[in-house]
Amino acid sequence: IGTWTPIVNIFETSWQRGKFDASRVLKSGKLMEYAKLYSLDAAFDSPEDVPEEIKENKRYQGSLGYTVSEVAEAVRKEFGKIDLLVHSLANGPEVKKPLLETSRKGYLAAVSSSAYSFVSLLAHFGPHMPALGASLSLSYIASERAIPGYGGGMSSAKAALESDTRTLAFEAGRKWGVRVNTISAGPLPSRAAKAIGFIEKMIAYSQANAPLPFAMNGEEVGHAGAFLLSPLASAITGATLYVDKGLHAMGLAVDSPALK
Repeated sequence: IGTWTPIVNIFETSWQRGKFDASRVLKSGKLMEYAKLYSLDAAFDSPEDVPEEIKENKRYQGSLGYTVSEVAEAVRKEFGKIDLLVHSLANGPEVKKPLLETSRKGYLAAVSSSAYSFVSLLAHFGPHMPALGASLSLSYIASERAIPGYGGGMSSAKAALESDTRTLAFEAGRKWGVRVNTISAGPLPSRAAKAIGFIEKMIAYSQANAPLPFAMNGEEVGHAGAFLLSPLASAITGATLYVDKGLHAMGLAVDSPALK
């Protein structure tokens, strides 16, 4: 597991104190374990990319080897090849700002952390993956629809992520035989989603307008991810799979007062 450098200690402490136990239970009744936890900041490809302000930041003090290239090399040395690569990270420092009010710095930061990071991870881990290995990222329908309130360049980042998925599917497929897909999930009350500020309204909107009018849950997204990463999906690559109760198929809001 690669976890953002500033919260590695928090993650480890929470894990040890059992805060994740409810979501770790396997069908056997045992708790899921991980083999190794790596400190990772996917905004940086190599040590040379890390600016002085980050090196001097107290949240990074004592941390080494957290760039993408360093983590990829550490994984290679400890595990050899890996079969699967899951990109589940994003960062939009100005996500609450409308696009017209987003700064160039904020926009580029969103695209760098949320989209290019997948390109970088695959470029560095791909050589250590076997033929028919699989990689997966997480997108959102704001990549192709206007979602007011989802700002700061994040809609552009998700659009780039989905476009890159198609290009990477060709390049990684021809170079290593690795599959590349992404999941466009419906609204979930995750910690990241709550940072946007209106996730509860999006969940209510989804339930009111999706063909399947039920609340989404993380397990459903996990099932879809497990399928795409498994041999059952061996002929699927370059795809954006919607896991959103069918909301993406709708062209109007059936709960709109205009339709009453």
